[in-house]
Amino acid sequence: MDEEKVRINKYLSTAGVCSRREADRQIAAGNVRIGERTAQIGDMVGAGESVYFQGRLVEPEEERILLAVYKPKGIVCTTQKKEKHNIVDFLNYPKRIYPVGRLDKQSEGLLLMTNEGDFVNKIMRSGNYHEKEYLVTVDQDVTDQFLRGMAGGVPILDTVTRKCGVWRTGKRSFRIVLTQGLNRQIRRMCEYFGYRVVSLKRVRIMNIYLDGLAEGAYRKVALHELEELERMLEGSSNNSFTNTNQQLWEEEE
Repeated sequence: MDEEKVRINKYLSTAGVCSRREADRQIAAGNVRIGERTAQIGDMVGAGESVYFQGRLVEPEEERILLAVYKPKGIVCTTQKKEKHNIVDFLNYPKRIYPVGRLDKQSEGLLLMTNEGDFVNKIMRSGNYHEKEYLVTVDQDVTDQFLRGMAGGVPILDTVTRKCGVWRTGKRSFRIVLTQGLNRQIRRMCEYFGYRVVSLKRVRIMNIYLDGLAEGAYRKVALHELEELERMLEGSSNNSFTNTNQQLWEEEE
């Protein structure tokens, strides 16, 4: 860690223990100590101070982990152990990582997992306009009117979705590129026009593609991909979500 003091939730996030939001919950529950005192939300950690999470000493993670994962249907993008089909247990990766955003249980495709909380925030914040691409099959023929409607902005969740790129790929399938991730956004957009999503697969997040990954497999993001991703993230905000934003992001697409 840097010699400068950092907030306790960022310390835990950077160490790969949990996200900042989860850190705040654990701090509020009294499960975090700085030295011999119970930590409070907003506390700062300085060089040489020991931090304990649920009674165990936190060792700052030095390895930067970023995985591209092919999430199958039926797996839930959560770190909660009470969920039997959670993504962490499914992957069984040897170090603490957590998902960058979510795909709902019935969706499949590309999911990024990392041990860096700031990295998560930069990609996930809707205001940063980072692209995510999906292949979708629906239960009716895809018409020109439907494509225009999807692309032009759809009223869902007390808002109107951003304009986006939508292209027909088959009689009942299309490709869509979003810069948002509202709760079950694509499914809700389709429902607005009377369509039901039959299958939904995410194939790209920014410059990271699903290509070549088998269902349920993962790979480390290559150095050239990471370098390009960092260039794309330059200038992106990593501010934490408000409660309202987090609720909207709770289950993507």
